[in-house]
Amino acid sequence: MKLRVTDSTFITLLTGDITQQTVDAIVNAANPTLYGGGGVDGAIHAAGGPLILEECRKIRAQKWPNGLPIGEAVATTAGVLQVKHVIHTVGPIWHGGDENEPELLANAYRNSLYLAESLQLNTVAFPSISTGVYGYPTEHAAHVAIETLVQHLHPIKYIQEVRMVLFQRSTFETFYEAANEIAARHGIRIET
Repeated sequence: MKLRVTDSTFITLLTGDITQQTVDAIVNAANPTLYGGGGVDGAIHAAGGPLILEECRKIRAQKWPNGLPIGEAVATTAGVLQVKHVIHTVGPIWHGGDENEPELLANAYRNSLYLAESLQLNTVAFPSISTGVYGYPTEHAAHVAIETLVQHLHPIKYIQEVRMVLFQRSTFETFYEAANEIAARHGIRIET
């Protein structure tokens, strides 16, 4: 599924492994330590090799000694992955929705997108941030993700494609439904 957001930019939804994408950058749903973990975070560190962790340690030492704050984003090498950069962002842990989780999740997508744009990248792939061990309900997260990307792709100059790479078919279906609703609300054309 593709959403044509502007004449030159679109969002693609697909199922797959984010570490296997051929794009300029992949986004890592990191934990604040930036030292790797489970899920997408662990898979990216494992597939990319030790150079990613080495750069994450430098970022911690030089800029974020207490860990990367929720919603912020930083870029590192991609190690041996076939992409230029890994953009690390920290999504919120779900506490029922009353602790600013939607805004924090939107910040993670927005700041990652803006960082990719500042690096003059053309393609970037996102996972479903915060919906794994952080417990964010996928339906709510899908709406926040797609809406944030749609709203913030308009002033973009370099990015041509944003991929939502969803590991499970059920997650893809939830994002697909959210994308259809948001496309209809914004008058966005859906392409197959």
